[in-house]
Amino acid sequence: MEDNHTWLTQEAYDRLKGELDHLSGPGRRDITARIESAREEGDLKENGGYHAAKDEQGKMEARIRDLQELLKHAVVAEAPKSRGIVEVGTVITAEIMGDEERFLLGNREIADGEGIEVYSAESPLGSAILGLKIGGTASYIAPNGKEIDVKVLGVDTYTG
Repeated sequence: MEDNHTWLTQEAYDRLKGELDHLSGPGRRDITARIESAREEGDLKENGGYHAAKDEQGKMEARIRDLQELLKHAVVAEAPKSRGIVEVGTVITAEIMGDEERFLLGNREIADGEGIEVYSAESPLGSAILGLKIGGTASYIAPNGKEIDVKVLGVDTYTG
């Protein structure tokens, strides 16, 4: 998979496409109507409803752009079957700073609402362990500058 591509399950792709369709259709119409309604109330400098709606519109447009970019570069496929090697789309069990953690390596949009932590392959942790086999160790530098050791304890197939 190329670096600018994001792996998604079919379910995640469909959910994100549905969100994009809603935001770029009915969502835009709704926020435009709310802005127009607030604008009719008069003085825009002190119009809290207008400013709140404009702020919401900005966030919505940013989400639309993010979704468009993500879906444009999405590779829709089944999760890779675990071969005991850390790869994008697998669930990793690792010992990090003495604690056992379980997480999905991929895009956070894949597991939205599923209760599993997600790390991207480009994150310091993800890039440190990508390609390791079970039992493999690595270390990475945390944002605070501290070196953190990681040991891969398990690699499982993501079942969503």
